[in-house]
Amino acid sequence: MRSVYEKYESVIGLEVHAQMKTKSKAFCLCSTDYSSAPNTNVCPVCLGHPGTLPVLNKKLVEYILKLGIATDCKIRKRSIFARKNYFYPDLPKGYQISQFDQPICEHGRVEIEGKVIGITRIHMEEDAGKSIHDLSTDESLVDLNRCGVPLIEIVSEPDMRSSKEAYDYLTMLKQLVVYLDICDGNMEEGSLRCDANVSVRIKGNDTFGTKCEVKNLNSFRNAADALDYEIKRQIELIEAGEEVTHQTMSFDAKTKTTYPMRSKEEAHDYRYFPEPDLVTVYADEEWKKSIAENMPELPHVKTARFIKQYNLPKYDAEVLTQHRGVAEYFESVCSNISNKNFKAASNWVMGEVMRVLNDKKINIDEYHISSKNLASLINLISEGKISNNTAKEVYNEMLNTSGREDENQEPEKIVKEKNLMQVTDTAEIEGIVKKVIEDNPKEAERYRLGETKLLGLFVGKVMKESKGKANPKTVNELILKAFSEQI
Repeated sequence: MRSVYEKYESVIGLEVHAQMKTKSKAFCLCSTDYSSAPNTNVCPVCLGHPGTLPVLNKKLVEYILKLGIATDCKIRKRSIFARKNYFYPDLPKGYQISQFDQPICEHGRVEIEGKVIGITRIHMEEDAGKSIHDLSTDESLVDLNRCGVPLIEIVSEPDMRSSKEAYDYLTMLKQLVVYLDICDGNMEEGSLRCDANVSVRIKGNDTFGTKCEVKNLNSFRNAADALDYEIKRQIELIEAGEEVTHQTMSFDAKTKTTYPMRSKEEAHDYRYFPEPDLVTVYADEEWKKSIAENMPELPHVKTARFIKQYNLPKYDAEVLTQHRGVAEYFESVCSNISNKNFKAASNWVMGEVMRVLNDKKINIDEYHISSKNLASLINLISEGKISNNTAKEVYNEMLNTSGREDENQEPEKIVKEKNLMQVTDTAEIEGIVKKVIEDNPKEAERYRLGETKLLGLFVGKVMKESKGKANPKTVNELILKAFSEQI
């Protein structure tokens, strides 16, 4: 039986605020350091004292131009700032400097899983302060360090139709701003924040339903959970004969439910007007060209190149290019691979390297095995000098060294000191094979009579006798040779 929920489809648009990685604020020289003590990174400009004048941070413009170019936006040659007026304890000026009808970037696009998501606009603005409500039962505290911190807001078209598409879009957007090195993407510290606009309608209907904006989404998982609940809530209201009210909702991560905050503001509620204290922003072709020429290779381009250049499966290429640092480390490993065994390099980076990153909760810059030494370890396996099991032992020894420049982490040195080199001398292995066959006459006779599955038993015994040093491939070949000569 068809579920009532299957009659509907959701219409989702996202507004993502990304904090820029500038050292100073958008319109003054105060530090943007997140770890500073409350209310220490402030000055008369970001506190809105009378008589002070803002001055635009050029880096903010450069960073938004990078993202505008990366998302195929049209970039205005001239754009202006506007005052967004509202009153709240963490907004000492009584207004927020933003952009309104003349955003610097608009009409862009990104692609997720073959589907195009439109970008309505990307504009610059400053952040407000932070209100803290959970340190006291009868009062709220205000930290104004965040006042004036440079933000860009990325507003999508309502092109997403499920919480999964929204999740994938957010993941891709985070990857993009981190690749461009304009935002650290840390949602826990508020560097990346998301509001979602969502409505529902009967499938096949082109008319939008009444939308609600969901705030307080501080992780991608929360965003998906909030959308799932809000979609269900709106459908149930409509099915009960009630109307969806246009309002702002908040999300409770503990109960995974949304609840009303206030009626939704419209643009006229903010009484936008041009910011009189800031001049027009000019982004000429020469500046845009210079920025474009110095941008890093974008994730989707790098993924396609990895598939072609290193002959990797699509899955490997996508995993390796999720983080720019990991992709660069992988390429450095490949540059030291002797026999172009790039799939082995991919397996080691995706497996052992990323396992350590996840277990220790570190990024690739803090991972202390050099790409050259990891490549040397892979080369030893490919050349048949050590087995995969021995390689894991050597790798664990390398992890115990102090850093990338530590000569004690060189795999060749560890193999030599621990006498782990694989035995490839056929004469020596032939002697072990002969002894194992002689010591197991019943099993040898059964093998000669057709129980070929016993081959594994003999291989295991030879490997044990050689203390794991014999080359398994050579062992297999010599056992088969020994039995064939006895027939």
